[in-house]
Amino acid sequence: MPETEPRTIFGCPEGQDARVLADMARELSRARRVLLHIAVDDVRAATLKELLAFFAPDVQVAHFPAWDCLPYDRVSPNPEIVAARVAALSQIIDWKRDEKYLPRIVITTVNGATQRTMPMAAIEKSAFTAKVGERVSVAGLQDYLVSNGYTRTDTVREHGEFAIRGGIVDLFAPGQELPVRIDLFGDEVESIRSFDPATQLTEGKLKDFILRPVTEFFLDQDSIARFRSGYRETFGAVISGDPLYEAVSEGRRYNGMDHWLPLFFDKMNTLFDYVAGASVTMDQNAAQAAEERFKQVSDFYEARKTLEESLHKKKKKDKDVSLSGTVYHALPPAKLYLSDDEWSIVTGHAAQLIPFGIPGEEQEGGARKGRDFADIRALPDGDLFGALKTHLATLKQKTLMACYSEGSRDRLKGMMAHAGINPMPEMVILGLEHGFVAGDLAVLSEQDILGDRLTRRQTRKKKNNNFLTEVSSLNEGDLVVHIDHGVGRFAGLETLKVGGIAHDCLKIIYDGGDKLFVPVENIEVLSRFGSDEGVTQLDKLGGAGWQARKAKVKKDLMVMAEGLLKIAAERQLRKGEKLSIDKDSYDLFAMRFPYQETEDQLKSINDVIADLAGEQPMDRLVCGDVGFGKTEVALRAAYVAAMSGVQVAVVVPTTLLARQHYQNFYNRFQGTGLRVEQLSRLVSAKDMKAAKDGLAD
Repeated sequence: MPETEPRTIFGCPEGQDARVLADMARELSRARRVLLHIAVDDVRAATLKELLAFFAPDVQVAHFPAWDCLPYDRVSPNPEIVAARVAALSQIIDWKRDEKYLPRIVITTVNGATQRTMPMAAIEKSAFTAKVGERVSVAGLQDYLVSNGYTRTDTVREHGEFAIRGGIVDLFAPGQELPVRIDLFGDEVESIRSFDPATQLTEGKLKDFILRPVTEFFLDQDSIARFRSGYRETFGAVISGDPLYEAVSEGRRYNGMDHWLPLFFDKMNTLFDYVAGASVTMDQNAAQAAEERFKQVSDFYEARKTLEESLHKKKKKDKDVSLSGTVYHALPPAKLYLSDDEWSIVTGHAAQLIPFGIPGEEQEGGARKGRDFADIRALPDGDLFGALKTHLATLKQKTLMACYSEGSRDRLKGMMAHAGINPMPEMVILGLEHGFVAGDLAVLSEQDILGDRLTRRQTRKKKNNNFLTEVSSLNEGDLVVHIDHGVGRFAGLETLKVGGIAHDCLKIIYDGGDKLFVPVENIEVLSRFGSDEGVTQLDKLGGAGWQARKAKVKKDLMVMAEGLLKIAAERQLRKGEKLSIDKDSYDLFAMRFPYQETEDQLKSINDVIADLAGEQPMDRLVCGDVGFGKTEVALRAAYVAAMSGVQVAVVVPTTLLARQHYQNFYNRFQGTGLRVEQLSRLVSAKDMKAAKDGLAD
């Protein structure tokens, strides 16, 4: 039975928390129960998985990630993440059938745990198994693979891909380390071998294989029928030009359709249903993260509803049907996510792991944070390795030195040898930022000693222009633009013989059913169509429409360019205010950034700061996808400007982003003496007035 009241386990710094969870899992395994741990985010979940693999290799771990897209997005989650989610759920189901009493932990995140999942029955019914000597229909296997989200390719390299060449079937199932090659003699499975996806050479023999879906929903007749009826029941009569409804009705996949997942099933489950009876533990700030997650979901839902209403009014007023492609009927949050009450019930008895301890009391977690040599590093003449040598001599426990890589381990080992440290602690490769001290083990980290990682900046890598990478990113049905012929629909790869030589070609369908075959070596003439706004008219192959549109755009661009050149010339004549701060102050602020800057991100930061310090007014646009680090560029620029004595305003399009950026800026600017406030409709009138008064004075 679950615990009757929540626990707080003090003394669990990172590293020791993995050991505590492993001990709990071993104890629970005697009662055939698993442990479910909810991490704050993906980074923390990945770190914990690595720590468990190091400290507790006997514990089986299933990692259930969250989608990597925003709630109510127009894009689908990464296919590899979806496959990993299905693989984790399948692994949990397999655990229940296993007669062995093994310690097992399911690791997920707040975002992963708060989202509803596909039902267990759907996964159990969707398994496909075969053994050597059994009969398997190639056509039946192909139907299974297609309907369960696998992608047919010529060469299998990634999870979720399959290839059929006569009686040989290659496939890469989710959750498996290597793909398998099935050799059929007629309908009989003659052999099953794993193979290296890089070399395509077979390795070990297997007796059987089991396949699971790589998607969280299916496009079979029953699922399509459920979706259609559920969509009409939820949103009313379907208008023409609803691309999602049309795509599903035709059995086609549509980017973003995952956000209507509940409509493909009669009933959804949660991760807690899969691990019924599990003991639940959480990171220290998981409860607060869940609260923010529910607010985020609500904000995005309300934003979608507001947009839908405004578009409806605009169409009604203007009688304009050109916006029909923007249809987005958002499912109520309760369909996709747990409610606050449900979350409270399933996590009400969860044990919370706290890194620090209570002074003067014995800690249940059994550890404290290790020695940080920041005080020695701060001294002008501090003997860092002398202090390390003295500290190591005081430790009675087994001691490990955690390094980030083999290279940094070798360099740190050389420094310690030069300082005369002997005997040395055991040096291990482990991504642990800070060490800890427990009764039986002391761990020091590379960062504890040096204050930073012994890493070398990566050299610039040439962009991979391999056309195979470009082709693999296209799905059948995607819209593409040919530089000479305009918008068409990608219909797959075909091999054509021209002059007795075989050419792999991309087949493009145009208006009226006309076909164009583009050799893959000439893929640079194609680009992906840049709009997600519903139904788009295909161009007619050889027609004048595309050329006319190109000519008009060129003319419009010339007009725009003339205006931009005039503005640019006027800007060059104006003098801007130079903004700059001393290097030490800036470097101290930059050190708060917890990640290694990418080359492009660092270049953007340096260019923006150079603009601020220049004589002309800044004229720069920083572009980048979600998660590419644009916010850090803005933070650095805002710090330079504010420390130069001017006020900074960050303008965003939604209240959700206002709140998110406010938290980011507030946390990063703590201790700098700079004041950060938020202005949005969610801010109280009193706080709004105080912020405006502050701006005014």
